Amino acid sequence: MFSFFRKKPPTPDPVAPTPALPEPLPAAAEAEPVPPAPVAAVPLEAPRRSWMDKLKVGLRKTGSSLATVFTGTQIDDALYEDLETALLMADSGVKATEFLLADLKRRVKETRTTDPAAVKGLLADAIADLLKPLQKTLVIGEHKPTVVMVAGVNGAGKTTSIGKLTRHLASEGATVLLAAADTFRAAAREQLAVWADRNTVEIITQQGGDPAAVSFDAVTAGKSRGRDVVLVDTAGRLPTQLHLMEELRKIKRVVQKADATAPHEVLLVIDGNTGQNALMQVRAFDEALGLTGLIITKLDGTAKGGVICAIAREKPIPVYFIGVGEKLEDLETFNAREFAQALLA
Repeated sequence: MFSFFRKKPPTPDPVAPTPALPEPLPAAAEAEPVPPAPVAAVPLEAPRRSWMDKLKVGLRKTGSSLATVFTGTQIDDALYEDLETALLMADSGVKATEFLLADLKRRVKETRTTDPAAVKGLLADAIADLLKPLQKTLVIGEHKPTVVMVAGVNGAGKTTSIGKLTRHLASEGATVLLAAADTFRAAAREQLAVWADRNTVEIITQQGGDPAAVSFDAVTAGKSRGRDVVLVDTAGRLPTQLHLMEELRKIKRVVQKADATAPHEVLLVIDGNTGQNALMQVRAFDEALGLTGLIITKLDGTAKGGVICAIAREKPIPVYFIGVGEKLEDLETFNAREFAQALLA
């Protein structure tokens, strides 16, 4: 099985030192080829550190707001009140905020902490423990193909995330087939086709075709061609558009006709900037489709990030990936401890 807990680091281009000029050779002689210089292996930690730096920058708005709470000289009710306000402003939601405050007070009491600066570390531990149930590995290989249905509202970054996920899977050696089942949005097929071309994978598409029919054909093709993964890009829609949500249910039913065990994963892409509305989306799509995982995008500057705490407390669906930019490498696996540290950086 393929287990996508960490993306392989990019392989650096070998750079050989400039060789010294050789001695002149007779005209009839041929120069011996110069062997390439050895290239030092890049440790796995290097790409992850770079990723953490990006995440900290993306969440700096929340981080700076929370950091100011711990600049005082004593731990008192005023500190907890300021922290409550900062967490609510970070989109953590009432339930998650109340839970974190109670947990933090317990940790402060148990450790007998008297330094406000040390409370920040205890809060990081509390957030990491709250988010830990969301940290789950996306496993590919238990079914062949593994059918992944991807949903989300327009503008959340759904199709772009599919392209990045395709790259993520392909870099680990999985063969991927894309299904362009977003037949409603103009140029959606073309956008997905660009990602297919970038990642050198096949795509099933139909001009003006029925989304469910495209999905059925893709799953059938994935089975016959022996592909590891079939990624189904569905049309973006608001959960209030009941007739369109029913179309998603239809896609799921039709996919099950092509493979009785499919879809094996149902992912929702949500925009990290949408705050508590993201939690509403998770609830609505989970009710309609039975979500198995989330991809949270656009945590790259304006997002507050606390909504993940709200999801963890009220609708703990695993977060497989988070994104902090538009580049292919800007999608990474979710790590609860890393996220908590970045949130408080």
